[in-house]
Amino acid sequence: MELLRFATAGSVDDGKSTLIGRLLYDSKTIFEDQMAAVEATSKSRGDEYTNLALLTDGLRAEREQGITIDVAYRYFATPRRKFIIADTPGHTQYTRNMVTGASTADVALILVDARNGIIEQSRRHSFLASLLRIPHLVVCVNKMDLVDWSEDRFEEIKAEYRDFAMKLDVQDLTFIPVSALLGDNVVDKSENMPWYEGAPLLRHLEEVHIASDRNLIDSRFPVQYVIRPMSSDGMDYRGYAGVVSGGVFKPGDEVVVLPSGFSSRIKAIDGPQGPVAEAFSPMSVTIRLEDEIDISRGDMICRPKNQPTLGQDIDAMVCWMSETGALQPRQKLAIKHTTRWARTMVTDFQYRLDVNTLHRDEEATSLALNEIGRVSLRTTAPLFYDEYRRNRKTGSFILVDEGTNNTVAAGMILGES
Repeated sequence: MELLRFATAGSVDDGKSTLIGRLLYDSKTIFEDQMAAVEATSKSRGDEYTNLALLTDGLRAEREQGITIDVAYRYFATPRRKFIIADTPGHTQYTRNMVTGASTADVALILVDARNGIIEQSRRHSFLASLLRIPHLVVCVNKMDLVDWSEDRFEEIKAEYRDFAMKLDVQDLTFIPVSALLGDNVVDKSENMPWYEGAPLLRHLEEVHIASDRNLIDSRFPVQYVIRPMSSDGMDYRGYAGVVSGGVFKPGDEVVVLPSGFSSRIKAIDGPQGPVAEAFSPMSVTIRLEDEIDISRGDMICRPKNQPTLGQDIDAMVCWMSETGALQPRQKLAIKHTTRWARTMVTDFQYRLDVNTLHRDEEATSLALNEIGRVSLRTTAPLFYDEYRRNRKTGSFILVDEGTNNTVAAGMILGES
């Protein structure tokens, strides 16, 4: 079955965790002991109802404060699809958590409280979803039961959000009126909103088309591991394992290996269950070539006439995640791009972006925790990359503090500097 990843986003108390809890409960994907634990915790807290938000709010601080702090991942499946949910926090101080949880999502669920409409945090998370190039946005207008299931209120919020979304790079936008607490339009169609003619949330997630979102044009295979078993029967096996990051590979295809530039043809492609006729993103495979070429981790296999950009100077949008210090010009860090490691230095600080107003502060000279800005980097070794808008996998990277080995930033490549 096809796998769909989606992330929740929106303001604090808009009901993100409750929506996911309702989705899991109504789709009958919760074990009895999990439900018993949630019921017991709800009772001990003094809640008058079973608080389904507790299914994802697992930290003690989250349950005490009634907010989401860390990213919570949940897995479930229906007969049509498998799903991975990332429940991300709404607070400004946890922007880095939201970026981390949404970075691999196919769909972003933007929750809006029907009473409050579009507020600052709704805009901020929508912008971050757009910045991360999440292909599909679903605006769930929640708590419709508290506005008497009003169609007029739903249409007001819909119009207001559309006006704001015109400033963003949004490819697919859907609006669904829901009540996460009562379950209306979450799994089953609501009887309280007969005026809504669209699909409930779960059916939309089952049917949204994501196959064309992947880049099937630019063939990219970063080598993660060289498989060279030493068998006693004298069998010679040399394979290059990794995850396909774009395009399609088939036996017989002519390929080139970067950075050496040597070319060969694909002899065979092995998957977890044996040989496969073709490999495409996000399959994990082992590629065998007809010629013996010196290939190691960090190299990239691609097509001779469709190669990624090879360069050491890049412009990127960076989200700073370190609590111990700010990102400064001339700062030196380690960079991990696909399977390749190098060292890098911040050569230029272009601007800091206010994710609430979209204002560019060109006078800024540093990035503090949870701040986003555009910088120029120079690496000690060339990277094989595509622009993030073209390929999210070969266009993204992380920065690591070599002293502590902590990941301090996530970045999206905009192009050559």
